[in-house]
Amino acid sequence: MQGLSALLYSLGPWNWFILAAALLILETILPGVHFLWFGLAAIVIGFLGLLTGLTWQWQMLAFGLLSVLTVFWVRKYARPDVAISDQPDLNVRGHQYIGRSLVVEQAIQNGRGKVRVGDTLWAAEGPDAPAGTRVTVTGAKGTVLVVERATA
Repeated sequence: MQGLSALLYSLGPWNWFILAAALLILETILPGVHFLWFGLAAIVIGFLGLLTGLTWQWQMLAFGLLSVLTVFWVRKYARPDVAISDQPDLNVRGHQYIGRSLVVEQAIQNGRGKVRVGDTLWAAEGPDAPAGTRVTVTGAKGTVLVVERATA
């Protein structure tokens, strides 16, 4: 055990680069983006250790602090709800039909029926309408299209 600690002590700041390589390899093997931020923090601390000659205790403290800061920074700025897309409704199929004029396939009775979208039938909610009536999609609730009678 003394030989291992002597080896680690002799490597000095290069231990951080070894740790960073191990964390980045784990990042490529395991799903998700969990080890990347710790690997980047280890690289920064490795350079900091080479340039300044900080003791290992201060390096550990700086690594912990930098790791926590990068994780919180990523959680704040890289959330999916913060990212702006040029196609915000890409994976929300029902919202892509808003404003489109469709034909009622199965009569809407008691507020529920079916409309034809291309070669597919979609459940619809809206005012009662007989089959063949033209309706306009005004919204979507999951897989149910909200419709109203189309104006001529």
